[in-house]
Parts: sequence; C-alpha cells; structure tokens
Amino acid sequence: MAELRARVMRPDLERLGRFDEHRVRQRLRDAFSASYTSVIVAGGAFAGCVALRPAEDALWLEHFYLDPALQGMGLGSAVLRRLLARTDADGALVRLNVLRGSAARRLYERHGFSVEDEDPIDVFMVRRPV
Repeated sequence: MAELRARVMRPDLERLGRFDEHRVRQRLRDAFSASYTSVIVAGGAFAGCVALRPAEDALWLEHFYLDPALQGMGLGSAVLRRLLARTDADGALVRLNVLRGSAARRLYERHGFSVEDEDPIDVFMVRRPV
C-alpha cells in the first residue's frame, strides 16, 4: 500500500515541490489502521485501498489509492458509491483532503463533496449525507 501511495501521489507531490521518497511512504505507515482500511481487488489482484476512519464529527475518507493502470475506468467511482451508500445510511458526514490541483478532486466533486477550506497544499472537502 505504501508503494502504491508513492506511485499515485508522486506526480502531484512533485508538481507541488513536496515529493520525498521516504516521507511519501512513511505517512501511510504512520497513519495506517487495518480496522478502517479496505483492500480493493480487481480481476483477482490487488488494485488499491481506501480507509474510512471515524473522527469526532465525521468520518474521514483517507488513503484512497488505485493502481494508475486502473484509473479512469470507473473503479474509483464504484468504490466511492459503495462507501457513500454506507455513510448515507448511517447519516454520517464525510470529510477528506486532496492535494491542490489533483485530478481526484473532480471525482470527489462528482460524488457530492464540496470545498470546505483550502491551504497552499491541500483542499479540504466535505459531503453531507444524502
């Protein structure tokens, strides 16, 4: 998962001048929680991962990484629809952050997330239950 994170995030982190070979992997290792993480399998092989971590006022969607070879084929949308159906059923607010300029932001916006705040690196988004 840490290797996938490094591969997926590298272009955006380099664009922002923030790529560090060690740190990109260590951040996942430091925050990883098996109890909140789901492995995504496609065609019988590891395709990615996603975490949905409870916090004080919301659930945090984190560590959502798909193999770049599988991006743009609807897999990310399918995973997100399934997760959000569960959070909607629970009436839960969902938060996330995405790197500024990342193509992933469009995916999140298509699924009802809106910008709550921004800083020079991150865009913080929120989605209220439907």
